[in-house]
Amino acid sequence: MQKALVITGCLGLVLSSCGDKRGVRAAIPTPVSASEEGIASWYGNPYHGRAAANGEIYDMEKFTAAHRTLPFGTWVRVYNLDTGKSVEVRITDRGPFVDNRVIDLSRAAARAIDMIGPGTARVRIEIIARPATFSPGIYSVQVGAFQYRQNAEHLRLEMEGRYGAARLVFRDGQPALWRVLVGRAATLDAAGGLAERIRGEQDGKLAQLFVVWDDDADRAATN
Repeated sequence: MQKALVITGCLGLVLSSCGDKRGVRAAIPTPVSASEEGIASWYGNPYHGRAAANGEIYDMEKFTAAHRTLPFGTWVRVYNLDTGKSVEVRITDRGPFVDNRVIDLSRAAARAIDMIGPGTARVRIEIIARPATFSPGIYSVQVGAFQYRQNAEHLRLEMEGRYGAARLVFRDGQPALWRVLVGRAATLDAAGGLAERIRGEQDGKLAQLFVVWDDDADRAATN
């Protein structure tokens, strides 16, 4: 599983071939001291002009980014570890859903730290401000993303039978994708444990699993 955010004093779109909310507490906001390292990528077209996961229209010339678990509205400083340059961005979208990547920057942000040409860069992310208020979410495990809903539904039914809670979340784009999310956990640790369980029991069947902040749960499609 990808390296999780280091939380002081707390818990610690690539296509894949491939319960119950009672008692779930609101997730604790990530402390400002949290940081992580990994690979950054950037995205522009065809997502420019489309709705981001938080409902805003994505503008690749604004300083924004996509992250899998940080609440929308969080501000982070991203350091390019190869060039020493940094940029501050606001989290407005979800992703990247690619192994070993930790953040997807807008084109403007990628340009600011000299990663347009290479496409990716080794980065360190530091949280500099979190939203004063946000709707508490829950953590889930993304186990696949498919162009065709019937394929996603097949995996959803299998996951629901094994782990008790699984749903589909639609992501618009070119191509549009049906994401399969499993479980509802109150903490990163609990969701990480579920991801490890699924990975072990599926014995390599699922190419990639990601812990995600499931603020899409209310818009999930289960039929």
